[in-house]
Amino acid sequence: MKDPIVIIGIGEIGSVFSKGFLQTGHPVYPVIRDMDFNQTINRMPEPELVLISVGESDLQDVLKKIPEPWRSNVALIQNELLPNDWQQQGYKNPTVASIWFEKKKGQDVKVVVPSPIFGPHAGLIKTALDALEIPNEVLSNKEQLLFELVRKNYYILASNICGLKTGGTVSELWNNHEDFVRETLQDIHTIQEHLAGQSLNSDSLLQAMLVAFQGDPEHGCMGRSAPARLQRAISIAKEAKIPTPKLIEISKT
Repeated sequence: MKDPIVIIGIGEIGSVFSKGFLQTGHPVYPVIRDMDFNQTINRMPEPELVLISVGESDLQDVLKKIPEPWRSNVALIQNELLPNDWQQQGYKNPTVASIWFEKKKGQDVKVVVPSPIFGPHAGLIKTALDALEIPNEVLSNKEQLLFELVRKNYYILASNICGLKTGGTVSELWNNHEDFVRETLQDIHTIQEHLAGQSLNSDSLLQAMLVAFQGDPEHGCMGRSAPARLQRAISIAKEAKIPTPKLIEISKT
């Protein structure tokens, strides 16, 4: 039998990975919200992978609680994820996947574009996704990973925040409101550069975002997390003294 996989957070996406790991012969040990980490590590001292599948708002709290013997085997799959999110908790080289498939209760997996993966356990995650026939690709370096994480942030923030005003689908958003999207992305890009701590190529990121728009043109813009995403972006900008006139304008409508 292969070594066990720990999955922290068994929601829809965590369940997809659980199925993939089981199909490749790995026993899966789920950790749910009210379980004690100390008891869990006593039962599972050396898992091959610890996949953290909680929402982005819970990530920092979970990263703090991960026991030291597990830390070198952590994998992250959150939205709005950037290197600073794990570095501030002392993680140097986690495995990271930018998930580009959607799974809702009672529905099959819907793929937008291939999901990029990077890190020491990228091959393990690739094998699980391959078993489920979910397209993916292993990246070559950290620079590629940063680009892909920001690309996903572009997609989520632009569609959600613009969708607060426009509604509709991502294809309708771009086809009918291109100027509005571009103006909003200027603010989003400035925040992403601040969080990444370096300059980013906005043109390349825009084109990569549009490829994702084309991957699922009927995807709805405004998810239930959209208002919180807008307020979080404004809060980050305010703390960093970054002007975000378009985001402020949207928040007042």
